[in-house]
Amino acid sequence: MSDVADIELPNGKPTQAESEVVLSVRDVTVAFGENVVLENLSLDVRRGEILGFVGASGAGKSVLLRTVLGLTKKRSGTIMLFGVDLDKASEAERLRVDMRIGVLFQHGALFSALTVLENIQVPMREYLDLPQQLMDELALLKIELVGLPLDAARKFPSELSGGMIKRAALARALALDPEIVFLDEPTSGLDPIGAAEFDELVVKMRDTMGLTVYMVTHDLDSLFSACDRVAVLGKKRILVQGSIEDMLASEEPWVKSYFRGKRARQLDLAARG
Repeated sequence: MSDVADIELPNGKPTQAESEVVLSVRDVTVAFGENVVLENLSLDVRRGEILGFVGASGAGKSVLLRTVLGLTKKRSGTIMLFGVDLDKASEAERLRVDMRIGVLFQHGALFSALTVLENIQVPMREYLDLPQQLMDELALLKIELVGLPLDAARKFPSELSGGMIKRAALARALALDPEIVFLDEPTSGLDPIGAAEFDELVVKMRDTMGLTVYMVTHDLDSLFSACDRVAVLGKKRILVQGSIEDMLASEEPWVKSYFRGKRARQLDLAARG
C-alpha cells in the first residue's frame, strides 16, 4: 500500500497526499548490543491524522516511540519533527520542538506525590515561567477538556480510577497545547466502555484542536473507530501501512491473522462511509 494514498480523512481534512509531514522517520536502526530491534525503518506521520501503530508484543513499538522522543539512542537513520533534524538541532531548536509535543505513557506515569493539578503543571514549570494563579487556571481548563470533574484537581493518583488516571495523564500531555501527541497503549487496562469513551475523546480533540496523534495500541476497537491510518511493525520494519480497509485486504500473514483472525471483528465498511 502506498503511504501517500489519496484518502480523505473522516473530518474533511486535506487528503493524506497533500498533508504536511509532522514526523519523518528515515532508515532508522536501533540495537541493544547485538540485538537489532529496528532496522532501516521508515515512517511518516501527517498533520491532523490519527495514526495507529501496531505489531506483535516485543516487536519494538515502544522502542520506536522512545527513540523518536530521544529516550533511546538509534544506531543510524534520521528523525525529523516539524522539519527539524533532531540530530542536528541546537539546544534552543530542540527545546522549541519539545514544547510542541505531548506524551501519554502506557500506565499514565503520574507522579504519585503530586495532585492531578500539580501533575498537569509539571510541563508548565519545566518550560514556562508563569504565575501560579495562571497555571492553576490553565490546569483546570485541561481537566475540563479531558472530561474529568473539577474536584479531581486536588486528588492524588492513588485516589483515581484507571480511566481517570488515563485522562489526567492526557491532560498533562496537553498542558503546553502541543501539535502532536504520542499515546502509548492509551486504552490498556480500561473496560470496553471506558476504552470507547477514551477513543471518542481522542477523535474529538483531533477534530477540535487540530492535533496529530501517534497511537501505539493493541486495541482493535481503537484502530477501527479512531484511526485514519494504521502502520504495522514486524520483521524490524514497517510491514504494511494504510487504511483499515487496506489492513483487512492485506495478505501479509501477521496482518491477516491480527485483523481477520478468530478474535478480530470485521468492520462494517458501509457504516464508515
